[in-house]
Formats: sequence, structure tokens, C-alpha cells
Amino acid sequence: MAAYAALVSVMQTIHQIEHHPSPPISMDKKQVESLTEIVMFLQEFLEGYKSPYADSDEADPLEMRIADAVYAAEDVIESHIVDQIIPARKNPIGLLLNCFRGPTESKKYGPQIIDAEFFENLQKVIEEMDLIKKQVIEIDAVKDQMQKQDFAVAWNNSSAPSLSMLNNTTMTGFDDVMLQLMDKLTDGRLGRHVIPIVGMGGIGKTTLAVNVYAKPFITRHFDICAWVTISQQFQTKELLCEILSQATKQGKAELSQMREDEIGLSLHKYLSYRRYLIVLDDMWSIEAWEKLQCYFPDNSNGSRIMVTTRLSKLGSQLDNSYGIEMKFMDEESSWNMLCKIVFGGESCPLELHEIAKKIVEGCRGLPLSIVVMGGLLRKKKRTKECWKSISRSISLLVNSENDKHCLKILKLSYSHLPVYLKPCFLYLGIFEEDSEIRVSTVIKLWVSEGFLKPISSKSLETVAKEYLDELVDRNLILVHRFGKTGKMRYLKIHDLLRDLCLREAQKEGFYHVVGQHSPQGRRSQYRVVILRSTSKREVLDAIRSTPHARSYTSDHARVRSLPNLRLLRTLRARNGDVCPRGKLLKLFNLRLLFVYSICNSTKLPPINLLWSLQTLTIGYDQNPNAPVDIWDMPQLRHVHFWRPIRLRDPPSDSIIIMHNLQTLKGVIDFNFDETMARRIPNIRKLEPIYFNESRDGDFCVHNIEHLQKLESLNLQCSRVVDFSRKVTFPYSLTSLALRCIINGGIGYMLEKVGTLPLLQKLTLDDVKFPKRKWETVEGQFLSLKYLSMFNCYNLVLWIIESSHFPCLEHLDIGSKNLKEIPAEVGEIPTLKYVTLSQVALNQR
Repeated sequence: MAAYAALVSVMQTIHQIEHHPSPPISMDKKQVESLTEIVMFLQEFLEGYKSPYADSDEADPLEMRIADAVYAAEDVIESHIVDQIIPARKNPIGLLLNCFRGPTESKKYGPQIIDAEFFENLQKVIEEMDLIKKQVIEIDAVKDQMQKQDFAVAWNNSSAPSLSMLNNTTMTGFDDVMLQLMDKLTDGRLGRHVIPIVGMGGIGKTTLAVNVYAKPFITRHFDICAWVTISQQFQTKELLCEILSQATKQGKAELSQMREDEIGLSLHKYLSYRRYLIVLDDMWSIEAWEKLQCYFPDNSNGSRIMVTTRLSKLGSQLDNSYGIEMKFMDEESSWNMLCKIVFGGESCPLELHEIAKKIVEGCRGLPLSIVVMGGLLRKKKRTKECWKSISRSISLLVNSENDKHCLKILKLSYSHLPVYLKPCFLYLGIFEEDSEIRVSTVIKLWVSEGFLKPISSKSLETVAKEYLDELVDRNLILVHRFGKTGKMRYLKIHDLLRDLCLREAQKEGFYHVVGQHSPQGRRSQYRVVILRSTSKREVLDAIRSTPHARSYTSDHARVRSLPNLRLLRTLRARNGDVCPRGKLLKLFNLRLLFVYSICNSTKLPPINLLWSLQTLTIGYDQNPNAPVDIWDMPQLRHVHFWRPIRLRDPPSDSIIIMHNLQTLKGVIDFNFDETMARRIPNIRKLEPIYFNESRDGDFCVHNIEHLQKLESLNLQCSRVVDFSRKVTFPYSLTSLALRCIINGGIGYMLEKVGTLPLLQKLTLDDVKFPKRKWETVEGQFLSLKYLSMFNCYNLVLWIIESSHFPCLEHLDIGSKNLKEIPAEVGEIPTLKYVTLSQVALNQR
């Protein structure tokens, strides 16, 4: 996983150098071609590689060798970039000349020269990677034979669940779910129905299915019962053979001599006119179902097919209305399960009650964790001292070798992830336990870290969103909060899964969490994580001992100055003291600067030498001016000032098109002339703030309509600014906020807003309605889902018809002078929520 992430990262670095308008270094063409060929070969290999160390606590030596070699390549390349930029600070002409040096003839500057030391160092790394490639080729040569042997072992070990497994399974706390499932199996519906059981690994899907499968009532109800477990690398013929063998009691060896279609037809024939129950356990893709379902006849006699899966999307594809979603157990159910396992029919002794409660809390509602912990406690002495020891180390016990069953179940979801998702999932372990993880922050961090593989015609942000959707669908992360229009806003990761992230990250040296484990060599020092609970001494020791860090993320308020991290890519911290102005200028390799506050400064330093900066998110205690050289940085993707900042117009003598810029927030008096509209064609989120009248009185806001990819606009004005008649909006808008619109200007604006075909969210804050009323008309706001009216003090009368808002789901009102909420609001068929602020409630 770390190896794959490193390979993707170095390819992005090479691509950035080749396509940067002012590359800080040149590279030999043959070296680039050789390095690219090896990297792409190794990427393809890892995408299909099944590590023999996947279930081990040891890292795969081959993957670690690949990772080390790739990190060395990036060190050579990026160190040379920094070495070239440092002297260029004093000699800008030298930097300009270096930008045009390369392995080919330059039209302007003639033959170019590659630095000899850089060439030799990079060549050594390429030679090491070529040796790895040869080793991989040897592995590929015997790969097919190994796969055949692995499959033979898996085939010989496959069977329906054993009786001992059925008899020993505990389902305390799931009685209601069990009854619900049994009812779906025997409810008298005549058609063949699929019952998907969906939930994360370890939640109890298979256990539920096993318990119901073994019930005498169920076995009597069906003529035939068969159970098969489906792997990701399934073989249709073997699955059909297994089901037919269980149904007919024939030997598998005899059936395996038949062709796949012959087995399928025999199964279909045998199941015809019989009521059957088939369990397809642990299904990973819809393809498996599509290849099997044609052999399961619909006899109109109440046959059923149970499918357990971790993929919510797959469950909805099978049957969106007939499935069962497994949830975490509540405290009472968890307690009852533990007591039943440990004490049988007896109650917990009073002297152990408090300790046992803490142990149950540590299991976090995950059934398998409770089962495993109960099995451990059942074998221990029932003394306070013994149980206190277990309680103190429960987080270790739940994930220790003593709990192989539980850990393997949890780790199985990770092991079965596509290789491109593994670094994304493990990275979530850097966030604090039980924290609400903002989706936009995760996406920016993933992009800056460089392990998102580009996909043609998609932005990296779009790729990241799709990856998050995949992780949610696999039940590895939970959506904690949706936005007003249904998009994911905040995520959470279950504590046990976060522990799994930390364990695997430590194993592979993916990142180093200060104070939780020791860094495993230089590789793990590339990403340094400092949590709030870290002691000051541990923080200082970590800062001194990680001079090679590429990523530094900290929620620690007491962290002050960082060392000179010359190759740092990602800096996310709570305050700007970690990187004073002087040191900021030395972080030439920085891709993301995310600092909550920068104090005692009235001016941002020049940042044009930060040649790879993509995300700039900062907050100031004062209102400084942003450096104008932002407009000379086409690699920028997101610029967000938490406190308003003045951004001067770009130089008129050169126009650099900011194709990558997607976010621009917190800028004051943004002059939107035609040149600016051409300069930021792909902007998606824009938040300008207008305090003063401009030269022409409207800041050219009519040009906003030319931003055909703009999705979110937050327009804020002061009480001296009014250009409501001139502002125009692009049809691409899905979210619009209008703040402090006075002099009746909101009336003109809403006429335009109502025609926007894609608008789903509209926020009106401190706006003044003409004639103290708002009357909507038919045919407007056709897609609006969320409407907020806050501080609309002069709004007295609101006249609407229910058909004026055909899609409205959430209405938020905070207007204290509004006489009444129109009765027609209650007739809007899609409306789900109406929220009244305290101000409005006091008036009613």
C-alpha cells in the first residue's frame, strides 16, 4: 500500500515538472522515460499483487523495497528543485533561466545543461528500481502457478457452515433483527425474493444468517438449503458446483468434471418445483449475482436467497426494499451479550459490575469484539485485580494476537480493498479519535499527499469524492452529517477501524503518530502526526527527530516553531507560529498550507517561489493584503482566507490562466472584469466580500455569469454597496448565499435567482425586501431543496403557493417581523423540516 502510494506520488511529481509553465528544474529525457516506464510497470504489478504478508504483522519486504526506492527518487528530484530555488531567491534572473533549461534545444536560450550530480544520483535510483522490476518479473512468472495452488486449497476447505459453528454462535441483542429476517423468509410471498443483509465487517451479518439458517423452523420450511461463501476472486463453476453438491448430496469431485453450463442447468432443473433457501455469504460485487441468478428459478412457491455483503450499494442493487441493515449494538444489548457469554444464566457479580461496564464500552458496540472479549474474560479469574488489568488494556486486547478472530474480520475489509483505496483509508487514522472529519478537508489533504491516481477527464477532487463514496459503501467509514442538499459534509470512523488504520500504518511506515509508537526508519518519518493529547516533550522530540518530513499535521495548540523542513509538502496546524514568515519562504516544496490563525502580521510574504503550492487556507488576526503573485501560480487549486483579505488585481502585462483554481473565498472588493473571468474559467466556489464602492460602482459583477462551472456563490455586501440590478448569475449555480442586500435590491436579484435551473440551496441573510413583502410566482425555484431566511427584519408578508417550491425539503426561518408562515407551506409535498429561530418563536 505504501509502495503504491509512493509510485502514484512520484508520477505526479514528474508530471508536474513536465507541465509546469515555469519548471524549477530540467530532467534528462531518457531518464524520465526510463523512470516512468518502471513506475508504471510496478503500479500495474501492485494493482494485481496479493501479498503473502497480508495477514501478518510484518510488512511485505518487496513492497517496502519498492517504497524505499521510490521515496529515494522523489528525494533526489525534489532536493534538486529546492537547491535550484534557494540561490534563485537572490537572483530571480537565474531562476528564470533555470526554468528553461532542459534536455532539449530551447528556442530562446539555446542548448540546456543537466546538473551532473543530479543526473548521477537519479541514475542510481533508476538502476535500483530496475533491479526491483526484474525481481517482480520473476514473481509474475510463477504467479499463475501460485494462484492455482491457492485456489486448490480454498476449494478443499470450502463448505457450508458446520454444526459446531451454528451451535456456538451467540446472537444476544439481535432478537428483533432475527425475527424480522425469519419473517421475511417465511412471510408467504410466493415469488423468489432476495434478502440482502448489509453491514460493516464484524457487525454480525454472517452470524445472523447462520443462526437463522440453523433454526429447525427454517429447515422444515424449505425443501433445500444450501450455503456458499463468495470471495472477491470467485469462480462461477465452483460456486455452482458447491450449491448443487449440497442440494443433491452428490460429491463435488464428480460434479467438477462437468462444464459450467451443465452444472448450472442441472442446478436449475433440480431446484425447479422445490422451495429452496440459498445463502450467498460475503458477496463483493454485483457480477457474482449476475452470473448465478439465472440458475435460481422463480417457482412462485416462496423460495428465498439470503446475501450478506459489506457494500450498501450492492444491497440496494439486489433489493432496496427487502433487505436488512445491521447496526452497532446499543449499550444494553452489548451488556446482555457480554453477561451471557461470561456468566451464562447468572448475573454479573456486584464487585465486577463497574469494571465490566467499562470493558463493554471499550468494545464500542461491535458484536465480534464483545464475543472475543467475553471468551477471554470467561477464562480469567473473577477478581477485581485481574479484570482491572484487562480494562486498562482493552484497546490493545481487542486488536491483539489473542483476538485473531476479531482482528481478521476487521482486517478482512481492509485486505480486500483495491490498492488505490488502501492509502486513502489508512490516512483517516491521522484524525483524532471520535472526531467529526470534514469531507472537504480530507479531499484537500489526499490531493496534497499525492497518492490519488489521476483519471482522465476527472479532477483529483472528483476522484477523491468517488473514493470516499466507495469507503462509505464498504461500511469502513460512516457519514456523520449531510449538507442541506444531501451531500456528505462530515464523516466518522469507528474507533476499532481507526485502530486498524494505526496498526497497518505503523506496520508499513505510512505515517508516524507521535507518542503512540516509534517510527520505523526514515520511511515512517515522511508523515508526522501530532494529536492534541501528545505531551509537549514528545512534540519537541518529534520535531527534532523528523527532519525528512513531507507531511506535518497537528491539532496540538502548544506546537511552536518547526525545524527547517526543506522538502515539506503538507502543513496543517492550529496556529501560524509553527511556521514563522521567514521559514515559510523556505518551504519551496509545499503543496498545502492549512493554518488556522497567523498572528501579529499585516502582510503575507511573497509565495511565488512555492512552485507546487495547491491549497492555501489561512486565517489572520488582522486584515492584511494578499500577495499579488498568487496570480502567477497556475498550480493553485484552493485559496481560502478565513478572515477577509484584500487581493489586488493581477498585473495587466501578462495573463496566466488559472485552469486549476476551483475555490476562492474571503477576498475583499474583488474586481470582476472580463480579464478576470477569462483567468479563472474553472472556478467552482466563490465568496467575494464588498465593502466599498469601486471606480465604476459595481466591480463588474455582471461578468460572474461567464463562470460556467461555478456551483457555489456566497455574495456579501456592506451597506454602502448596491449593485443588485447589475449582478448576473450563471445557470450552473447549485448554491447561492446573498448577504446584506439593502435598498430593496433583493427584489431584482430574486427575479434572476428564481430562474436558475439547478439551484438547490438559497440563503438570504440580512436582506431588505421591497414593500416589506415577498411574493413568489409559478415556474421559479424548480430545483430548490433548502431555503433559509435569516435576519430579514423588514419582511412582514410572504405570499406563496405550494406549487412555487416543488422540491423544497427544508425551510429555515428567522425573521422576527414576519406576521405568519403561509398556510401553503404545509401543502408542499416534499417538505420535511421547518426550523424556526428563537427570534421568530418569540413573536408567535
